[in-house]
Amino acid sequence: MDNEKYAKIDIELQEEIKANTENHWINPYAFRDCNAVRRNNDFDKASLWRPVFVRDTEKILHLPFYNRYTDKTQVFSFNNNDDITRRALHVQLVSRIARNIGRVLGLNLDLIEAIALGHDIGHTPFGHAGERFLDELYHDRTGRYFFHNVHSVRVLDKLFPRNFTMQTLDGVLCHNGESEHRVYEAEFGKSFDDFDSETQSCYTGGKPVNEHLKPATLEGCVVRICDIIAYLGKDRQDAIIAGIIDSDQKFTTNFIGSNNARIINNLTVDIIENSYGKDKISMSQDAFDDLKTAKDENYAIIYKNKSIEDQYDNYLKPMFQDMYEKLLEDVKHNNTNSFIFKHHIDYINRQRNYYGEQHDYMQEEANQIVVDYIASMTDDYFLQLYKKLFPDSPYEIPFASYFE
Repeated sequence: MDNEKYAKIDIELQEEIKANTENHWINPYAFRDCNAVRRNNDFDKASLWRPVFVRDTEKILHLPFYNRYTDKTQVFSFNNNDDITRRALHVQLVSRIARNIGRVLGLNLDLIEAIALGHDIGHTPFGHAGERFLDELYHDRTGRYFFHNVHSVRVLDKLFPRNFTMQTLDGVLCHNGESEHRVYEAEFGKSFDDFDSETQSCYTGGKPVNEHLKPATLEGCVVRICDIIAYLGKDRQDAIIAGIIDSDQKFTTNFIGSNNARIINNLTVDIIENSYGKDKISMSQDAFDDLKTAKDENYAIIYKNKSIEDQYDNYLKPMFQDMYEKLLEDVKHNNTNSFIFKHHIDYINRQRNYYGEQHDYMQEEANQIVVDYIASMTDDYFLQLYKKLFPDSPYEIPFASYFE
């Protein structure tokens, strides 16, 4: 195929899928609702109108931090432009693409939706630059690592202990969209003990541990690859809007295509053709090679663009450092009049108490509390808080105006 073509599922496979659907075929590798487990299985019991993973999805939608997706950067932080993607749209795109694939493969669509909508709930402001800066600050002081996927689990399981299923939490933990594979094999049969052990190992083992996590379900595998599919072409669209690249920018991925619509369609078709009826999620070698190339080209041309990197390093990084030290001082000195107490610590305790959690948040380690607070911020809140705390600071983000 070339850049002008949209792939279609092989006709024989289409007929097989249609026949299986008419005969009510059940994928033996799909996750069954009846096998879901929660930390407390006596609560949140499924009903006919609110099945087990629908409950998880609705918990996520009503989570206090879910609304903050709206003002969290996907890639381009310093452009005042309402057409550039924020995380709110990204998680919806991941959900949509993954559900399209999952429906044809006969997987559990409610579980896919829960994982997809929750997978970035712990992401920092200012995208992966914010994640990198927060990780450096946290690691320098504690020896522990910060990863947004691990922190998303902390938000869902610790900050707001809503009794999520292990299958949803595990899919969120293992979604790592920065590490691509041709074949995604599930680690079927994980327990909560296994999940907890993997989560803790990410804090101490760093990137090698985080990149080699395997989801417990095929649904988690589908979300993991769709996280990449959702941003490859979309980030290119946004780069054009932001003026980072021209609309005639040449990319070299002919098999999967080079623009957003073709990348989504052609990878969807390839994954279905290589995964239908199997106990793993796979791509062809041609598709995988192109996916890696597309990702490499995005990094070279977009993500590592010097103008973007310079803005992050020259303006945002020192602001993260100033903010972290000030908030840490406020926690250690029990400054109850500070913003971290009024806007975060008290807020978390109220939310926990509402759901019967009696554990006092202030008993947790000070650096962790600071990390929780900064990671929870939207871009705009971070900038306004910084200006409030450091009114005389020379650092100010040079936003591109709507009217430039």
